Amino acid sequence: MSEQLHLDNQLCFRLYKLNKNLTKLYAPLLKELGLTYPQYLVMLVMWQQNTPILVKDIGNHLDLDSGTLSPLLKRMEKLEIIKRTRSNEDERAVFIELTAHGKHLKNKAKLIPAKLFTLTELSKTELLNLKSSLDELLDNTTKHLS
Repeated sequence: MSEQLHLDNQLCFRLYKLNKNLTKLYAPLLKELGLTYPQYLVMLVMWQQNTPILVKDIGNHLDLDSGTLSPLLKRMEKLEIIKRTRSNEDERAVFIELTAHGKHLKNKAKLIPAKLFTLTELSKTELLNLKSSLDELLDNTTKHLS
């Protein structure tokens, strides 16, 4: 087998494994908040916006379609961390807003990035360089998808 087709030489496989590892590292940190990783991503969007936001806008931020996002949001509403409200102007449009409990979780979540950073065992400079390289890779690959 040629080296270029060796599984461990594939960038996609490295990123796949890294994504799985990071998700597993997040799990115990998020368990303290009662959130799954996908729910945490929604909450990051919500905390950043700090105002009601349309489901389609959350989907745009997270690159998720409504078929994936809607069941996730329904579960989050059952946990009483968000509230879903249909738009008065367009009943197909649904606004999502944080409940008091959802807002309170933000304070508990503030420690998660630092805890995860510690688990990476990278220096701040190494992490910033990696983020920059990944941002560049994301930009370069995204332009080929449009």
